[in-house]
Amino acid sequence: GKDESRVMLTDDIIKQNTDGISKVFQKFLTFGDATPTDAIMVNNDDWLSSISYLEFLRDYGQHFTINRMLSFESVKQRLAREAPFSFLEFNYMILQAYDFLELNRRYDAKLQLGGSDQWGNMISGCELGRRVDGAQLYALTAPLITTSDGKKMGKTAGGAVWLNADKLSEYDYWQFWRNTSDEDVIRFLKLFTELPLEEIETMEGWKGADINKAKIVLADEATTLLHGRDCLKAIHDTIDSMFKGGKSAAASTEGLNRIFVSEDEASEGVKFIDLFVKLELANSKKEARRLIQGGGAKLGEEKIADENAVLNKDSFGGANEVTLRAGKKRAGVVELQ
Repeated sequence: GKDESRVMLTDDIIKQNTDGISKVFQKFLTFGDATPTDAIMVNNDDWLSSISYLEFLRDYGQHFTINRMLSFESVKQRLAREAPFSFLEFNYMILQAYDFLELNRRYDAKLQLGGSDQWGNMISGCELGRRVDGAQLYALTAPLITTSDGKKMGKTAGGAVWLNADKLSEYDYWQFWRNTSDEDVIRFLKLFTELPLEEIETMEGWKGADINKAKIVLADEATTLLHGRDCLKAIHDTIDSMFKGGKSAAASTEGLNRIFVSEDEASEGVKFIDLFVKLELANSKKEARRLIQGGGAKLGEEKIADENAVLNKDSFGGANEVTLRAGKKRAGVVELQ
């Protein structure tokens, strides 16, 4: 569980987040009402916003005991770390349980899926359904996926692995999967692609350069599921020209994350450390400075040696864009507007 208390969100931000989540799910599920298997997306505000607090305590509070709530591992861990744990957050278990009850009543939902860290909340929903309505409800959890070194999946050197292209480019998403460790690639092929198991099993014995081919298969298939196969050509062209000495760089930057600077900004000069942060090639200015000091920052093929150096009009050399690189595999484009 998290140590930090959750940030309170406005209705506008919640609407924005809901729309973003919906767009992602539409790539994997068919929404509608044409068949019984079509998915629907509902908002628990439909039933939570009209709840009377005193009536809710009377009707449902009696089915929860503090003893039981404190017995769940997620709560135990939070208390053991002496992390802030507000009464509001303590109520999430009750509200999520009530959500399951309402989903069963309104849509005949009988199974709730979630990560293993949600076990307590999900079981509470099953118990509430049984006690209040006599409903037989079920919960199915999956363990949080970790890499072979025990770290939780979902992070890159540049931050979180977003599923929205406006948060993480198709190229960076592809690179996340391409950078999978040798020990994890076969397991991730089974978990995150739709390739036949027989085909994946033929890769299990691959070693050396061949294991890198398996990583490319993983990156291609995982990226296709989310962004479609059409984006792969631009990604491969970028890889070939930037890291294998293939086509011209001018024709190869389509798949890279991109930011823009104006003529006025270029005339004044923009610090490279700021550009690396904006391109999400570094999480902070401090990290960007370390990248430059370590020799891992480049403007095209030229190393950036001075952490105070700036990008200016001369840096473009008559072109309308330049490529900044962080290490061997990560890059982004600065375009002149």
